[in-house]
Amino acid sequence: MRLIKHPVLCNYYVTYRCNAKCGFCDIWEKPSPYVTLDNVRENLSALKKLGVKVIDFTGGEPLLHQQIDQFFALAKEMGFITTLTTNALLYPKFAERLKDKVDMLHFSLDTADKEKHDTMRGVACFDFVMESITLAKSLGERPDILFTVFEENKQDIPAVYEQICLPNDLVLILNPAFEYNKVGDRLSSETLDELTYWGKKKNVFLNQAFVELRRDGGNHVADPVCKAASTTLVISPENELILPCYHLGERSFPIQGNLESLYHSTEVQRQIATEGKLPACEGCTINCYMQPSFSVETSKYFWKSLPSTIKYNRIKKTWFKVLSFS
Repeated sequence: MRLIKHPVLCNYYVTYRCNAKCGFCDIWEKPSPYVTLDNVRENLSALKKLGVKVIDFTGGEPLLHQQIDQFFALAKEMGFITTLTTNALLYPKFAERLKDKVDMLHFSLDTADKEKHDTMRGVACFDFVMESITLAKSLGERPDILFTVFEENKQDIPAVYEQICLPNDLVLILNPAFEYNKVGDRLSSETLDELTYWGKKKNVFLNQAFVELRRDGGNHVADPVCKAASTTLVISPENELILPCYHLGERSFPIQGNLESLYHSTEVQRQIATEGKLPACEGCTINCYMQPSFSVETSKYFWKSLPSTIKYNRIKKTWFKVLSFS
């Protein structure tokens, strides 16, 4: 049964440019413009009317945009829940300007081993993460550590948890590597078992539905769990609406100041109806689209996801915002 029929999340790509060269990501290889403040203002207003609750200003590396703090200020003024994930290279530069503007601040960190982390990210950013944790805490912020789990770094979870998260009272978000359209890494059954174990620990967030979905072979086009296009709006740096999701990008629609009417247009709604049903959707486990998909429709994934959602929002004290989703 569908519980929420309007989109709840916007993945707003402020640029595809990135100052890291992660081996598991190719977005940094794309040429890209930067979004404009006027377009962001227009689109946020339309997103509000469409019922969107969460704005994720993303990239590339979102802190490469010189006006990123102004985007967050606008979103907060309009009552959105805001999220930011960064490699932390530029966080010290923006920390003061971002103070109290980001509800869910995530620093990417994949191991407690400096050399290994910097190798995985293709740039020396480990020290910047450590500096950013100290700086954020001094400003009264409470960042999360976003740990992308692969077979080659799963053994590093204990050190990140015990040496970095617990001493700093930070939430460790375990983000299982995902697959789509024959891209990405498949995690073993043993690794999924380990993730389930760690997900029960204090200050650890793991959406158990991510584990369940992988055990089930991901999304199946015959009976899709993915609701990417109807739950999540993807806006590109070119100011286009991308459907059904960023990773497939079957269609791009120029927004031209008319996001609300564009979203309700017959052509866009026809594209939304393909969510989870395209051949490339078979086996997909992309976390950033599955998380909202699980939240809007009752299914076994909804119930698997609920305990971790309750846990995270209790720790972060964001329940009053989440309850406004409907």
